[in-house]
Amino acid sequence: MKSSPAERISPAAAIARIEEICGRDVGRGIVPLVRAARGALLAAARSIAQHPRPHVVILTGFFIPRGQPPAAETDGPVGSAHLAAALARAGVAVRLVTDELCQGAVAAAARAAGVGPELPFHVIAPEPRDEDISSLLTAWSAADPPVSHLIAIERVGPAHDGRCRNMRGEDVSRYTAPLEKLFRSDNGVTIAIGDGGNELGMGSLPRSLVATSVTGGERIGCTVVCDHLVVCGVSNWGAVALAAALALLRPDWRASLTAELHVEADRKILAAAVDEGPAVDGVTGRQELSVDGLAWEVHAEVLERILEGGRLRA
Repeated sequence: MKSSPAERISPAAAIARIEEICGRDVGRGIVPLVRAARGALLAAARSIAQHPRPHVVILTGFFIPRGQPPAAETDGPVGSAHLAAALARAGVAVRLVTDELCQGAVAAAARAAGVGPELPFHVIAPEPRDEDISSLLTAWSAADPPVSHLIAIERVGPAHDGRCRNMRGEDVSRYTAPLEKLFRSDNGVTIAIGDGGNELGMGSLPRSLVATSVTGGERIGCTVVCDHLVVCGVSNWGAVALAAALALLRPDWRASLTAELHVEADRKILAAAVDEGPAVDGVTGRQELSVDGLAWEVHAEVLERILEGGRLRA
């Protein structure tokens, strides 16, 4: 049934509604961060939608050394797979980047989302040589089209002491390749999606805001900045929200972007990451169908609300 004129809302208003849905606090005290970053989802989506020939690099993967087994967490790879597959279906050039310890989970999620082997997938060593980073950046610049956007999704970054820390304040630097060397604004428009203050892009917020809002924020807060910072309750939500926002701004992409943006695909992607990756819940540390301590059914409800908020349901 078509909406009446009174029910129709502008794409910008729909995207603001989606941003509000994704800003739900799941217990980390991020509401002040969400408010400070308000409007970033629209700005990020516009930067891609209005680009004549976008080429997107997605960086993700957060290793949980205390996991059972030690593995990448389920937040990040699932959302990245959704977004990468949606962009590829729409004909947008896209690449995936992670590090060696998260490779299995990111690859399994991408396969389950329908990402084919033709999509470039870069795996960075824990201590890459400077020339390896330089050669990769050179290749991105020489690509046709050249890389235009870099999107970090739930990717831990260095704090003020130069160390990468999880939400418990534990130093996970030894498990974390320095993807921040790739994530710089002079390599393209930088978009970051995070939910805890310790991810790439959170340096765009005032240090005092992260310190007073998030437990241990003074110690774990990432210093790396970005052009557009999307803060949400769970980072996977932000990745799906970005795909939905693009569908609203680009009607010509809409069918392709939303073709597999539904709960059945989401469960399939999560199950593949967990079973084949492997991947673990970043809060519980267990290899189970949950993300950030929330059962999959909670995330399915949020996905449905995102689609409803943007009037994108089939």
